[in-house]
Amino acid sequence: MSRSTKVASAKARAAGTKLADEFTKPRPSIADRMEAGKRLRTTASRASLSEYKPPANRKDPVAILEGQAKTRLQQLIPVRYARMLASPFAFLRGTAAIMAQDLGPSSVTGLQVQLCGDMHVSNFGVFASAERSLVFGINDFDETIPGPWEWDLKRLAASAVVAGQFIGKDRECCESFSRAVVSSHRQHMREYAEMGYLATWYSVISEEDVVATIPPELVPRWKKGIAKAKKGTHLQVLEKMTDLVDNKQRIVENAPFVVRETKTEDGTPIREAVGLFLEQYLASLSSDRRQLISRYQVLDVARKVVGVGSVGTRCWIGFMRGVDEGDPLFIQVKEAQDSVLAPYLKGPKFDNQGHRVVSGQRLIQGSPDILLGWGLFNKIHFYVRQLRDMKGSYEIDPHSTPRKGMEVYCGLCGWALALAHAKSGDAAMIAGYLGKTDEIDEALTKFAFTYGEQNERDYAELQKAARTKRIKVSEVS
Repeated sequence: MSRSTKVASAKARAAGTKLADEFTKPRPSIADRMEAGKRLRTTASRASLSEYKPPANRKDPVAILEGQAKTRLQQLIPVRYARMLASPFAFLRGTAAIMAQDLGPSSVTGLQVQLCGDMHVSNFGVFASAERSLVFGINDFDETIPGPWEWDLKRLAASAVVAGQFIGKDRECCESFSRAVVSSHRQHMREYAEMGYLATWYSVISEEDVVATIPPELVPRWKKGIAKAKKGTHLQVLEKMTDLVDNKQRIVENAPFVVRETKTEDGTPIREAVGLFLEQYLASLSSDRRQLISRYQVLDVARKVVGVGSVGTRCWIGFMRGVDEGDPLFIQVKEAQDSVLAPYLKGPKFDNQGHRVVSGQRLIQGSPDILLGWGLFNKIHFYVRQLRDMKGSYEIDPHSTPRKGMEVYCGLCGWALALAHAKSGDAAMIAGYLGKTDEIDEALTKFAFTYGEQNERDYAELQKAARTKRIKVSEVS
């Protein structure tokens, strides 16, 4: 055996021994970890989480949006502004980058989780698990990155207040929405703290769990929404989004929101671009998923405008067919840029930001899409998911959202966030810090109202930018 081989062998044995030591050393008990979490209150009190002071060097919020626009499709930026100007709540949905600078210097415990990164009450819903049952959870992971659990909870609580104001509720109602978020997160985090790691990993919020939380008088409304979600299959998408064009089933255009293009930005024919991308996407899948999707034929692709904050990022729909016309598959190929939280956090490095999104989603979502994957085309990072798969969301509307329904929904959002944090962080330590009283509910609700005022000021700045023609706003959104 050569000297270099002996050295390599010795290093491998040392690494194996170190790993064995790591896996065989004793673990702190649940009680010990809860106590350790409780002690963190001495360095970051729960009351301190209520504080919000704009950073002295706070950037112009409109300038942050303009900075994001530089890397997006320019013809769609006016649509993004139009959607954000619809209301302060719509504005909040597009301000993850703006709020990131405000969360950066805030008080934290030092406990890390896999953050959603863009937590607000419209980023939840029901969707199909791999077993074809409905579950409730987070449904947007574009900004996911490891970071302080407080950041997710603060943004979610603030969104509950702003959403409450949007639907015309008074301060007392809005306070109840924020408290529902935080108290639900606190109580469920304690439940997850007592569970085994595998039990937590397998946990989901099922359709039955959702219905069990709802007051009897609201059950019919919720069951109607659940029934609608169950009908939201690929066959329904086929009916709604396609039609016969030259005797072939094709995606229906609706410019500027759904557009079929013959070439990409750099002039590559779409057919060639699809092939190049699919080669990478398939390589990102496990062999069983790769075999499954390889059986489908690509029939059509089109560019689609999605969301509020995401408008302007590149997004494509792929229409595929399996056995026959009754076996359609729609995938969404969505651009993934660096997380807006990345400048403020030290997270793991990914060669592809789509890989970051998929890894985060698999870690914290209760039952992730089986076709999640990623790829690269023309130096742009993408991730892939099914376009619709029995997906449904709670309608937050000034004309139809009842107070009690909104309060229950906010509690479900807090529960889903607790599950995500428990899957990726130390549930016992976080639960120990949160405690059993409503002190944290009070603190974060105070923060939520204060930040809601900041959101109003920032929204006014965007309105001013529109009035003075600093930004161009689309007439259609």
